[in-house]
Amino acid sequence: MQYSLLFQLTPAEYKRRENPEEYAAFYAAFMPYFQAVKDAGIFVTGAGLAEPETATTIRWTETGTEVQDGPFADTKEQLGGFFVIDVPDLDTAMEWASRYPAQPGGGCEIRPVLPPRN
Repeated sequence: MQYSLLFQLTPAEYKRRENPEEYAAFYAAFMPYFQAVKDAGIFVTGAGLAEPETATTIRWTETGTEVQDGPFADTKEQLGGFFVIDVPDLDTAMEWASRYPAQPGGGCEIRPVLPPRN
């Protein structure tokens, strides 16, 4: 079964990721995790996402749509990237998500990926 791992970063993690002086340290912690996921043969796809300030959110209302610059969520952490993995069950997906080298305050939402309908 496929699960999406939605990685939430804190503002401090975004700064580390984008700061040329801290870039190497940020990715040095991440790359072994990414390689382990690939080596396990469970990686389907994934990507990092640009900073929340670059987002545009569309909300559907009774009267149409509303466009908002920036992310919709008003939280301290924001979606920083995602993986889709193919594992047997939720417990295995949770095990892989827990290996992510997150800083305190970050998190990971795990959701099953809906299978295609014929």
